[in-house]
Amino acid sequence: MAKVAFIGLGVMGFPMAGHLKTKGGHDVTVYNRTPAKAAAWAEKFSGHAAPTPAEAAAGADFVFVCVGNDEDLRSVTSSENGALHGMTPGSVLIDNTTASAEVARELYAAAKEKGVDFIDAPVSGGQAGAENGILTVMCGGDEAVFERARPVIDAYARMVGLMGPAGSGQLTKMVNQICIAGLVQGLAEALHFGKRAGLDIEKVVEVISKGAAGSWQMENRHKTMNAGKYDFGFAVDWMRKDLGIVLTEARRNGAKLPVTAVVDQFYGDVQAMGGNRWDTSSLLARLEK
Repeated sequence: MAKVAFIGLGVMGFPMAGHLKTKGGHDVTVYNRTPAKAAAWAEKFSGHAAPTPAEAAAGADFVFVCVGNDEDLRSVTSSENGALHGMTPGSVLIDNTTASAEVARELYAAAKEKGVDFIDAPVSGGQAGAENGILTVMCGGDEAVFERARPVIDAYARMVGLMGPAGSGQLTKMVNQICIAGLVQGLAEALHFGKRAGLDIEKVVEVISKGAAGSWQMENRHKTMNAGKYDFGFAVDWMRKDLGIVLTEARRNGAKLPVTAVVDQFYGDVQAMGGNRWDTSSLLARLEK
């Protein structure tokens, strides 16, 4: 059993911290900007809540963070009451936020200055993956540190991999989001075409999902898309944030991402339709409006 802190109890962080307590058997202290949510977590999982990130991190062997973006991440780690100011040498800061590779490298260096280790560890699998403890975790950092952290991360994951040095986890998550953006747009267009052609979508998917066109998105989203229901996962606002990170990195490294750029604009159209909190499969709604 390790002493663990978890900072950020959103739709992902709340159940992830819970798995660290229940499945991992660790002693967990949490922090959230809204104290009531931290108190609710502590009551549900018989854990502890702290008033600041630094106090949550004090004495912890592993400190997990799962917040919104780069600036949120800096605020809970590097600010006056940030986690790094409460961590002890030899402990490990593990960031599950989907953020930039730049901030990952920045935090790696800041942690090293304090004798602390750092792993960027963004996740894929959405809210359902977090709740079921079956996330995919893409890590960047030092191999020896990764091997120490992996058994702890396993509490909320079904796949954990070290992708390379600091920032590599975030870069891998960008690859993941590029794939998803193209797949969902392709699926949306296919369903839209099939419906316009007068086909029975369920019969079509039953057949083509067993061939080369099959995907997780098709298997898990086609029914709700066909029904015009878009409240089943990762929100459009979050996807646009992630694609913004992707496109910024692409401008830096010279990668050409024409499809990703167009799909990002399409998600902007969905936002204009009021679909900010719809899930990412709502690209179909844009075609059917």
